[in-house]
Amino acid sequence: MKAIWVSLCLMMAAAMVSAHEVRPAIGDLEVAEGQVDITLTLNGEALVADVSLEGIDNTDALDASEEVDRLRALEPEALRGELEPRMSDFIQSLSVTAGGVPVDLTTTQIDVDVVGNTELPRDTVLSLSGPLPDGANTISLTWPAAYGALVLRQQGVEEPYTGYLEGGQSSGDIQLGGGDEASGWATFATYIPVGFDHILPKGLDHILFVLGLFFLSTRFAPLLWQVSSFTLAHTVTLAMAVLGIVSVPGSIVEPLIAASIVYVAVENIVSDKLNRWRPFIIFGFGLLHGLGFASVLGEFGLPEGQVVPALIGFNVGVELGQLTVIAIAFILVWYAIRVDRGEADVAPAQGLYGVLAVIFVGLGFAMNTPGFQEIMGASAMVFFWPLAALSVLCAVSATLVDQLDAYRRYVAVPSSAAIALVGAYWFVERVFL
Repeated sequence: MKAIWVSLCLMMAAAMVSAHEVRPAIGDLEVAEGQVDITLTLNGEALVADVSLEGIDNTDALDASEEVDRLRALEPEALRGELEPRMSDFIQSLSVTAGGVPVDLTTTQIDVDVVGNTELPRDTVLSLSGPLPDGANTISLTWPAAYGALVLRQQGVEEPYTGYLEGGQSSGDIQLGGGDEASGWATFATYIPVGFDHILPKGLDHILFVLGLFFLSTRFAPLLWQVSSFTLAHTVTLAMAVLGIVSVPGSIVEPLIAASIVYVAVENIVSDKLNRWRPFIIFGFGLLHGLGFASVLGEFGLPEGQVVPALIGFNVGVELGQLTVIAIAFILVWYAIRVDRGEADVAPAQGLYGVLAVIFVGLGFAMNTPGFQEIMGASAMVFFWPLAALSVLCAVSATLVDQLDAYRRYVAVPSSAAIALVGAYWFVERVFL
């Protein structure tokens, strides 16, 4: 059994702890006095390394990951020197037209942040400018697929356009005088996938926290109390942070989120009951996670006049993502729980989980293609091999069902131990590394 524990812990740790974040680019568009000004905040290292960020949410999924990490260690002047020769090609890859006529853009300034934690991305700000073609009253921008996603925000007008463009998408015609602000329902619908995407596949810390809640008990009531407390709390702080009522630096929030993962996982190991204080502790942790969610919305920006629909849509997306995580986990362990309760036979469970383990391992190899990595942001092994390990634990639980609390002993506790290990690594990394 110790070998299974170690294998699961190492598999999850290797898959998750070394991910290097990739954020969407932010573009501010303004047209004034016959001049088009575009300010882009993006991943300058990826641009220099000439790698595609389409569908990528961490740089470890890139073939040029080592080159990106090397560039992160460069001083601002050195990285600026590497960027300047590439700006002409970059501008050509942008398709910016006004009234159907291409806008002749040039680089006016390149600002690179100082070297910080090289495990994390830093911002590079590109300022582009060009004359507005005569007679134009609309402008459009098509963002190249190779540079991932772009949040495009129109500035200096009433009812400005705000859009989230996946790589290769076009903004369509934007009225120069404003008036392209999306309706409340459209904004609500736009931000649902943004919230869902922040959980699946990009929110590994939030996924592990939710799984920590799930593995406490096989009963529905404890899970309902915990999820309700967590949801209420992160909704409150998400709204307060977005509205500017509260602000806590990420350097404080992120380590505490990692610590919250360790706490719930370790408590699962020492207890299988919902202690009366746990919902209140989960509520406190939910307040922290809400601040983490707010940092994402801060990067995307919220359309003026549509803050509430955007906030609600994002929160709905987050909840759908969390429920999806719980549903996947429940479906996978459901038959093992039935065997543990004496409601199902051992032999079918052994066969089922044995087949599932083989399938998940095979999928990790078979689907580990560049296309999968572009869509999901990581290798197929990261997604399927932990499921294979969980299937093995469920098979062991079914086989040793004659032992007391076999599901808890051989599934819930090892899984919680692996979650705690990853959370502890993240805490150390975020505080000391």
